[in-house]
Amino acid sequence: MSTRTETESEPAKPRAARAGTTGAAALPTAPCSVVWSKGHAYVLEGFRARWVGVDDRGRPQALSGAELQRRGWSRTRSTN
Repeated sequence: MSTRTETESEPAKPRAARAGTTGAAALPTAPCSVVWSKGHAYVLEGFRARWVGVDDRGRPQALSGAELQRRGWSRTRSTN
């Protein structure tokens, strides 16, 4: 397969597939959406627009969308 054919097929992929799971895409906005950050799951509370989960010691933790973007996130649990 030529290089030209491979690069032409790239725009046909959905945006989410190109972005991967690096967190570069926008966070989900539907209530009860789940994302992963630093090995922990965070759930979006729709009525407060904050992400809630637990820290390394199991204590409740609430993050804003901006904080979660800075920490990095993905839609799937990483194996780190």
